[in-house]
Amino acid sequence: MSEPVQSTESGAPVVVLVHGAFADASGFTGVIRELTGAGHRVVAAPNPLRGLAGDAAVVRAVAGDIHGPVLLVGHSYGGAVITQASAGLDNVAGLVYLAAFGLDESESCADLIAPFPPSMLAETIRMTSYEAHGAAGGPDMYIDADGFHESMCADLPAELALAMSLTQRPMAAAAFGEQATGAGWKSIPSWYQIARHDNALSPQAQRFMAERMGASTEEVDGSHVAFIAQPRRTADLIKAALSKL
Repeated sequence: MSEPVQSTESGAPVVVLVHGAFADASGFTGVIRELTGAGHRVVAAPNPLRGLAGDAAVVRAVAGDIHGPVLLVGHSYGGAVITQASAGLDNVAGLVYLAAFGLDESESCADLIAPFPPSMLAETIRMTSYEAHGAAGGPDMYIDADGFHESMCADLPAELALAMSLTQRPMAAAAFGEQATGAGWKSIPSWYQIARHDNALSPQAQRFMAERMGASTEEVDGSHVAFIAQPRRTADLIKAALSKL
């Protein structure tokens, strides 16, 4: 049996990064480089993308196995996951949202975006003809290759966008409509990085969520994956959060 993750120094929080849909944790490479270079301990948690309850249970287990305080960082759908995973978890000291879903209890990702203008991403989603394996039911979702660059990562080089498109991990459609059963931000200090030029998750929706949770907020000129294009800027926000814990 593996030993629980230890902090780098007494009381120093461990940063747990949680990726979103259509992606994997490799997108955090630049942020990890910045954080570990500054001496911070980082864990990139797996996000199965099969359903909110199950995905949150995985992240909750990873965070709960860490000795000492944890700063959970979620991108996009990963924000919904850390929101639920952190509820009632005593060692989670802070939450950082990167253009991410900060759901309320009994709210789904689909519910949250409904009042806002549809994003470009909505026009590029494609459903599989087969059932999503390991999900509650329904198909998997992908982003169409032709629309991936502009809708997800317009501020990245075309070559990198192509690689991200070809290696994207599908999200079970059922996960997008699953309601949260907990909202950690109601009792845990939160930070939010809003992406002003996000074509996947409306900046208006991001501002609504950040204000609702009372998060310390900054805005960045970037796409839905601004943390990939500007890893130092994102790492600085995470470091600022760490300094307050």
